[in-house]
Amino acid sequence: MSTSDNCKDGSSTKSNDDSICDIVNDKIQNMSIGVADVSICANCGKEGANNICNKCMKAKYCNAVCKKVHKKKHKKDCEEYVRLATEKHNEELRIAAELHDIELFKEPPSEEDCPICFMRLPSLDPTGRRYQACCGKMICSGCFYAPVYDNQGNEVDIKKCPFCRIPAPYTDEEVRKREKKRIEANDPFAMYNLGGYYRDGINGFPQDYTKALELYQKAAELGIAKAYVNIGVVYYIGRGVEVDKEKAVHYYELAAMGGSVEARQILGNEEIRAGKWKRAIKHYMIAVRGGSNGSLKMIKQMYSNGHATKEDYTKALQLYQTYLDEIKSKQRDEAAAASEECRYY
Repeated sequence: MSTSDNCKDGSSTKSNDDSICDIVNDKIQNMSIGVADVSICANCGKEGANNICNKCMKAKYCNAVCKKVHKKKHKKDCEEYVRLATEKHNEELRIAAELHDIELFKEPPSEEDCPICFMRLPSLDPTGRRYQACCGKMICSGCFYAPVYDNQGNEVDIKKCPFCRIPAPYTDEEVRKREKKRIEANDPFAMYNLGGYYRDGINGFPQDYTKALELYQKAAELGIAKAYVNIGVVYYIGRGVEVDKEKAVHYYELAAMGGSVEARQILGNEEIRAGKWKRAIKHYMIAVRGGSNGSLKMIKQMYSNGHATKEDYTKALQLYQTYLDEIKSKQRDEAAAASEECRYY
């Protein structure tokens, strides 16, 4: 439903009293601007008028002469119509902004848990998770580095995927073959990774920003919110496209609504630059709940500068601790201690 539809029927914003849009609509409909029919001249009454008033775009005239003659008589109604139309348009914009913010700041969907230990996956640090091209699963570092046992309970020497038990690939060529199969299966993680290969021109792929953008778009549409972040960056810095910061923010917002913690911090930073402290705090709070230590630091800095309250900072600390409690496990601690590749999670 469009914003103008909301103003017409009030389905989303109308209270017991008439909405402002309803009142303005009634006033406009009841106005007389000196024309009974769109094809009749408002001055002389002749049919076939096609010269329109440039301001209200309602009154029609035979020609410029009739328009000039009728100008003084029409002026008051014309200005009132324009005023009411502007008032209606501004109200529609206000309602649209409110509805947009409701969607933007509502609790985002959480990421899937590790399919083996069923604990929350770390949100930001890539060392806390591993994508498996064999089965397309995202597995936490604890389960990835834990020993794999056979049906008799014996530890398996050959490294296998802890989820599907397929042996790990030994060559880059085997990795690419597996990722190609995942692409053919419409795997969004594989599309996202391939987009990165084309963006950076690595792993045997040529640098192709257009192809990267296409793959990021597909991955985002299939549920990888952080792919929208990469699209936003493309437009923000003009990588292969014209710089368009408004479009970049649009994609950051899509990413944030999809659950991207990184996008939340970026949007918070944008609000800081605009001096919109309350909106920045809203974004940072959601990001902190998702595990963003950087957003926690920003709220601390805002508190030091007087732009956030002690209650804001206390709440942020509590949210971040809740996140840490949800991702911590003995198995993940052991993996972090044993391997430099998963030292953080």
